[in-house]
Amino acid sequence: MFETTLDFEAPMTELRKKIEELQKFSATSGIDVSTEINALKNKLEQTAAEIYANLTPWQKVQLSRHPARPYTLDYVSRLCPDFMELSGDRRFSDDKAIVGGPATFRGRKVMIIGTQKGRDMKENVYRNFGWPQPEGYRKALRLMRLANQAQIPIITFIDTPGAYPGVGSEERHIAEAIAVNLREMFNLTVPVICVIVGEGGSGGAIGLGVGNRILIMENAYYSVITPEGCAAILWKDRKYAPQAADALQLTAAKLKELGIADAIIPEPAGGAHRNHDEAAKLLGEALEKQLDDLCRQSGEELKSGRYDKFRAFGCFEETAVAGVES
Repeated sequence: MFETTLDFEAPMTELRKKIEELQKFSATSGIDVSTEINALKNKLEQTAAEIYANLTPWQKVQLSRHPARPYTLDYVSRLCPDFMELSGDRRFSDDKAIVGGPATFRGRKVMIIGTQKGRDMKENVYRNFGWPQPEGYRKALRLMRLANQAQIPIITFIDTPGAYPGVGSEERHIAEAIAVNLREMFNLTVPVICVIVGEGGSGGAIGLGVGNRILIMENAYYSVITPEGCAAILWKDRKYAPQAADALQLTAAKLKELGIADAIIPEPAGGAHRNHDEAAKLLGEALEKQLDDLCRQSGEELKSGRYDKFRAFGCFEETAVAGVES
């Protein structure tokens, strides 16, 4: 699961190799080198702590895309074992990049909706590499309306670089599908919790992202555009993606500071891909806390609170200029 090594993880990879070599040497030669092994393990822990405590925004983007990172169905299988997937938008087809259906989460009926990527090339083609199409958003809206009718909370898992920009997607009105979702999600009278578990890119993310609470995993990102897309527009070259990531202020900590994210969900040491079970446990604890709070509110309180939350995004300053009438 952990074969992929990111550039900034190279020092840890070297230490792990040395530990493995010493363990093999000890096993074959019968010589006790446990002192050296323990020293290297301590150094590995220290190195890892230093690296992950000082990640740049671009490095966090890389972690959010790690191929071994848990996806929506990985979390759902651990948190909601009775999840029943529902398919189709009742208009065109079933978009496999978005999954959803009713489930039970810690004794509470919920509606789960999320974007889904694939692990290998075959599954990625099946899931359209996590790029939803119009029918995916219309399927999601159908499930949200079912949840609203049944008066059960909605939980969305967001992990997508963006909505699919292909010709067919445009022909079937991808922008309209996302816009309708935004409008309709503001009218829901049930709790809506949105969790960015990996990538939260552009309109592809916001189409599932209008919630009473927005939670974000520690190494996930949420942005109006991917760093590569931003670099291609501003610098005309994708190699400037690291600079774009710095400018976009897309990390969990920055989003919390700006008031866009309500809470940051911690990840296991080294990232969620290191321990799926622990990552799901931490996410489940955060969800339970937010649901307990939101389920005490009335439908109108939830609806107005969601509207007020998004109206409050952004800030500006007014400054009086000498010689200019107010």
